[in-house]
Amino acid sequence: MFGTLKTLMIGANARAEEHVRQVYSIELIEQKIREAQDGLKSAKYALAGLIQRARSEERLIATLTTRVTDLMTRAGEAMAAGREDMAAQAAQAVADMENEIDVRRETLSRLESRILRLRASVETANRRIIDLKQGAIAAKAVKREHDVQSRLGRTLTQDSAIDQADALIKSVLGRDDPLEQREILNEIDQDLSHEGVADRMAAAGFGTASKTTAADVLKRFSAT
Repeated sequence: MFGTLKTLMIGANARAEEHVRQVYSIELIEQKIREAQDGLKSAKYALAGLIQRARSEERLIATLTTRVTDLMTRAGEAMAAGREDMAAQAAQAVADMENEIDVRRETLSRLESRILRLRASVETANRRIIDLKQGAIAAKAVKREHDVQSRLGRTLTQDSAIDQADALIKSVLGRDDPLEQREILNEIDQDLSHEGVADRMAAAGFGTASKTTAADVLKRFSAT
């Protein structure tokens, strides 16, 4: 029993969620686009940070390379002057800086690889967001068309205002004529009181009518 109720609740929640997604589909699309734009913005900041670090490494490598060249020149001059002690110091400094240059070049290589991958991801995300925005414009147009069709469909249903107005018109036109109804009621009353028997017999040629009719008047006109 509990399992059945749980299944029904899950199904009801799924239908409710689907209904909400359909009703607020445009709002959900726009929200997802905003989230994608936020993600793209963060990726751009990360890319900018990597590029900044790579440029910093390039500047440091260039500075170290210049210093190495300068010290190598000075070491040569010291050796020529017989100052091997100073030449040895310069040689050690050059070795340290060359090792640092190697490390920084490896770091720069890794940064450049990461920059290439992230730049490609940013470009792909940017193109997809452009496509999403264009798709959102098309979705809005389709949604508006569906809303108009839905409203028109409700208007044209059997319970619509058009059908109700048509029913009212038919009701008014189909009403009984009150004057005719009154004449019929009088005829019924005469039949019940037997007052019409003499008139019907007079019309059949038996005796005279109790009331003057138009036919009687026309006969008098023709007799004069």
